This record gives sequence, structure tokens and C-alpha cells, in this order.
Amino acid sequence: MTPQDASKSTRDICARAPIVPVLVIHDIAHARPLAEALVAGGLPALEVTLRTPVALDAIRIMSEVPGGVVGAGTLITPEDVRAASAAGARFGVSPGATDRVLTACEDQNLPILPGAATATEAMALLERGYDMLKFFPAEASGGAPALKAIGAPLPQIAFCPTGGVSAANAASYLALPNVLCAGGSWVAPADLIAAGDWAGIEDLARQASLLR
Repeated sequence: MTPQDASKSTRDICARAPIVPVLVIHDIAHARPLAEALVAGGLPALEVTLRTPVALDAIRIMSEVPGGVVGAGTLITPEDVRAASAAGARFGVSPGATDRVLTACEDQNLPILPGAATATEAMALLERGYDMLKFFPAEASGGAPALKAIGAPLPQIAFCPTGGVSAANAASYLALPNVLCAGGSWVAPADLIAAGDWAGIEDLARQASLLR
């Protein structure tokens, strides 16, 4: 997969809803009902971070939920990329970008949303052919004003800001012309997951799906 094809795929995924839930799953029993609740609430693109021992199994299970598009987050090494691809991930997300990770994604035909926090990092990825990027860590890197400033000289790049994005500030990012969607964890809070409150999560997802 070429970087250009990868960015086209990630653009299509990011355009499905304004928010991509960023999920940390500790109990495999939560995987299916969590995915069902988020998809029912209007958030089909799901990022399962590879931060727990059950993450890959969660991707396998959640990928079976109709209407969902499940990706793997926190891709750090080529081994992560290969494991995510084998688990059925349809896209990958990385906090940054290295040549080895990008090459592994290209070799595995796994569309990647690579992270960038500065204009130099964004330009380097654009030079390689990537024009759909993750802006991370969004709030710590200056928030919506910083992303607006980066977008002025680089209008051909679109972003998915992640990191500190919440229900309170998501609209400020989504209002920017260079933002297709934002990544956030508030739509699936740990307390609601632990309680099995899938209706509550579906309601949060529905509210997030209306953000623009």
C-alpha cells in the first residue's frame, strides 16, 4: 500500500463520524458490547489501543460487530503492526512516526494514521506521501490554536487531533478546516465500562456523533 492510498483510506474512515473513540480495554468480556454501543450511537470507527494484554483479542471480537471499523492504536514497532494486521485491524494509529513503522504498515497494507506534533514532522510525513495525520498530543502541543497555525501553510494536510480532546473542547478542533475528526476517550469512560452501562455509553456516543 502506498502512503497516498493509506491516507485516502484513513481520510475515508475519519470522515465517517466527528469522533473516533480511543479505547483501553482491560476485560475481554467488554469488547463486543462496548463496540455495539458505540456503533449504535453513531461512532463506527473505533481505535483499540495496544496498551493491555487483551487488546489484540478485543480487536478480533470487535471487528465482528456489524457497521464497525476497528483499528489498532499505539503502534510503536513493526511487530505491533504485524500483530494488529493479523488480528483484523482495518487501520492503525501511531503516536508518532518512524520509518520502520511506516514501512511495516505499507508492507502489511494497513492504512496508518501517523502522529505529528510540529510543522517539521508534518512536512516529513507529507514528503513521504501522507496527508492525513494524527495531531498528538493535541492539548499539550498548543491545542486548536496551534493546529490552526500549522494548517495555514500546510492546507493540504488533514488532521485527527487526539490527546486531551474532550466534550468541552472538541468543537473548537472540529471547527478548523484542516480537521476531519478528533479522537477522544470520554465517550467510553472507565467507570461506565466497568459498570456495563452500555446504554450510557451509547448516549455519550450519540451526543458526540452530533458534534461538528
